[in-house]
Amino acid sequence: MEEALHLFCILLASLGTLLVLVSAIGVLRLPDLLTRMHASSKAATLGAILIFLAIALRAGDVGVIVRVIFVCAFLLITAPVAAHAIAR
Repeated sequence: MEEALHLFCILLASLGTLLVLVSAIGVLRLPDLLTRMHASSKAATLGAILIFLAIALRAGDVGVIVRVIFVCAFLLITAPVAAHAIAR
């Protein structure tokens, strides 16, 4: 069971890292400002959340899990608002 949890955490962290990489490539390659902002806010937020979930599952401590939930909620609330504010 411990090995399956370890592999799942590696999968989550790898997917998160891949999404952050895709976001960075999107910022460099996309043609205009609005599509660049879309790439950075959506993919990077999801990538960071996947990495944080991997950390929470691997730690297994209730305090860490609660903090990760708060950080993920904060990211979900602030990333779209920040992208919208920057676009204006």
